[in-house]
Amino acid sequence: MRTSPSPASRPSIRPGSFAAWILAARPPTLPAAVVPVLVGTAPAAATGQFDAVIFGITLLTALLLQIGANLANDYFDFLSGADTSARLGPTRVTQSGLLTPRAIRLGMIVIFGVAALLGAMLVWSGGVPIAIIGVAAIIGALAYTAGPYPLAYHGLGDVAAFGFFGIAAVTGTTWLQLGSVPTESWLASLAVGALVTNILVVNNLRDHDTDAAAGKRTTTVRFGRSFARTQYVVLLGFAYSLPVTMAALGLVGWAAAVLPLLALPLARAPLRAVRTQQGRALNRALIQTARLHMAFGALFAIGLLW
Repeated sequence: MRTSPSPASRPSIRPGSFAAWILAARPPTLPAAVVPVLVGTAPAAATGQFDAVIFGITLLTALLLQIGANLANDYFDFLSGADTSARLGPTRVTQSGLLTPRAIRLGMIVIFGVAALLGAMLVWSGGVPIAIIGVAAIIGALAYTAGPYPLAYHGLGDVAAFGFFGIAAVTGTTWLQLGSVPTESWLASLAVGALVTNILVVNNLRDHDTDAAAGKRTTTVRFGRSFARTQYVVLLGFAYSLPVTMAALGLVGWAAAVLPLLALPLARAPLRAVRTQQGRALNRALIQTARLHMAFGALFAIGLLW
C-alpha cells in the first residue's frame, strides 16, 4: 500500500534536486562497499602485486553497486508498502516525494548499467569468477527487496549482506589482484562480512514493528529483538576473533590482529544502544556501527600490509 508523504517526513531538500539524489545514494552506507575492497587488496599489496588501475575500477564498481542497491531498495520498498510515513529511519526519497518512482527506477537502471560496463573491464582481467560475482551482485541487489521471493522479506537479508559484502567482495577483490585467493583472504572476508551484517542487524532491530506490520519477515521479526541483540554481540566478537586467529596460525603478522583493536572503543556506544534501545533511538547506533565497520576495515587492511 502506498502512502502520501507527510510534511514531517520531508527534509529541507528540493524535490528532484541533486541533493535529493545524494540522499538517495545514502552516503553513510558506502563504507560497506569500500571496506571489502581495501581488505581484499591488502594481501596482494603486501606481496608487491598491486595494480592501481584494477584497484580504482574495482572500488568504483563496488560503490556503484552499493548505490544501485540503495536505489532499488528505496524503490521496491515503496512499491511494496514497507516504507510509509511511520518510517523510523532516515528519509527515503521515493516515499517522501523527493524523487518520483519513475526517476528512481531510471536512476537504478543507469547506475547498474555503468557498473556492468566497468565490471566488464574487470571480467577481462579476472575472467569467469569475476563475471559470476558481478552478475550475482546485481541480481542479489534487485532480489533483496524485489522479485517473487525478496530476500529481505524472508529473513535472508543477513545472509545476503554477509555473502556479498563480505565473502564475495573481499575474495573477488583479491582474485583480481593476485589471480588466486589465499587462506588469509577467505578468513578476512568473514570478519568484514560479520561487521557489515551488524549494520543490517541494527536496521532490522530499529524497524521491528514497522517491518512486522508490512509483512517484512526479517530475522528480527522472525526471532525477536533478543535474538537481534545477541546476534549483534556474537558477530562483533566473531569479527574481532578472526584477526587474532589468523595471527596465531601464522597466516598474518600480529599487526593485523592488534591494529583493529584500536577501533574497538567505537563499539561501546552502539553496543550499549543495541542492548537497551529500540525504534528511532537506534538511528545513531546505525551510523556508529557503520563507522566501526569502516575503522576496523581500514586498520585491518593496514595491518595486513604491515
